[in-house]
Amino acid sequence: MIADTRLACECLASPNHGERKGALDMVLLHYTGMASAQAALERLCDPQAEVSAHYLVHEDGRIVQMVPEARRAWHAGKAFWAGESDINSRSIGIEIVNPGHEYGYVDFPDAQIDAVTALCLDVVERHAIAPERVLAHSDVAPGRKVDPGERFPWARLAASGVGHWVKPAPVVSGRFFQQGAIGQPVEAFQTMLALYGYGVDVNGVYDEKTAQVVEAFQRHFRPERVDGVADASTITTLHQLLSLLKA
Repeated sequence: MIADTRLACECLASPNHGERKGALDMVLLHYTGMASAQAALERLCDPQAEVSAHYLVHEDGRIVQMVPEARRAWHAGKAFWAGESDINSRSIGIEIVNPGHEYGYVDFPDAQIDAVTALCLDVVERHAIAPERVLAHSDVAPGRKVDPGERFPWARLAASGVGHWVKPAPVVSGRFFQQGAIGQPVEAFQTMLALYGYGVDVNGVYDEKTAQVVEAFQRHFRPERVDGVADASTITTLHQLLSLLKA
């Protein structure tokens, strides 16, 4: 029987897990991105698929635990954050049932978000996980993953004490960086992204990889417009988040 969380949850054991190789200090949120919850559960329990998560949260708020927290679930894939590439070893993976962009992306129901919030609060308290280490799959795998996506209500979680958040700076016209831009200002912006934790090359060239990282940042922290362009709103919001880290 799996029993880590203090919350009421169902158990459905997945065989897909292994030994942790690092300290547990992150929570990673995903959407299932499949046509149904049942399809997602079957995949997360399929040894051939070689994927899993510690928890799955249904639309109605039911929580299913699939891997003990002490074990390394296989949910992040190829990923990077703040100098670390084995994100699976450092994180608790939470899958949130939602069809995702491929199957008709929809808003997350209130009951589901309430359950995700309670689960995250429970996990971060027990493992002393810092707010800035509650992340989206897209944050650690920009360009490859987009979940849980721009509809996920990070501000609502933050209001309950989950995650790192500032109110996004308003989208206004003005100077911006986009693909093709080069020079010291681009390098300074890339440095800010890297300091926050994103895997970006600090080379002074606003290349495709930089644009993908900016899209990931926007999906999480400035979802009003996700276009990979570093406008004043994006840069200001990033600067405010970094300022909070230093406070």
